[in-house]
Amino acid sequence: MKTLRAAAFLLAALAIGGCQDMRIEDFVGREPRLDLYEYFDGRTRAWGMFEDRFGRVRREFTVDIAGRREGADGFVLEEDFVYSDGERERRVWRLRRTAPGAYEGRADDVVGVAQGRVAGNALNWRYVLALKVGESTWNVDFDDWMFLQPGGVMLNRARVSKFGIAIGEVTLSFSRGGAARAAGSADYAEAAQ
Repeated sequence: MKTLRAAAFLLAALAIGGCQDMRIEDFVGREPRLDLYEYFDGRTRAWGMFEDRFGRVRREFTVDIAGRREGADGFVLEEDFVYSDGERERRVWRLRRTAPGAYEGRADDVVGVAQGRVAGNALNWRYVLALKVGESTWNVDFDDWMFLQPGGVMLNRARVSKFGIAIGEVTLSFSRGGAARAAGSADYAEAAQ
């Protein structure tokens, strides 16, 4: 009986441990150190895809990003998306540093205020996005993680959920300036021609 209880306790501990979220504090001291405004200042390009909760790739896209400082603590990010089906979308983020390593962000399709934190090479954004789904709009939760890699590449993974139920995951890879141009400037609209 003691062995059965010990095994049950161990399984419960593993299950609880497996459910814990990643914490930004886990990345303190990791290199290369991410300076959010420095990384996105100027031109950046990203390539991404959305997978549904079953792991099926539903959409692929490119994003051209222009970033600029605004005042002492502000920053503007203009994102132009081109999807593989030809649809285009634009999002303009207005970011503000609220404390060392802490940010808030606003955009027209973000419900309320996005909260972001940076430590080491990582950034975590949490926000609610008004996502168009057919003729409807769903408010979905984003748990968005970015990781700066050597050579200026940024990897991004965002988990998307509604009412705590996973909807899918967005994966992106960012490249800056000359590296982005060297990787190719064609987007899906140009590739379809």
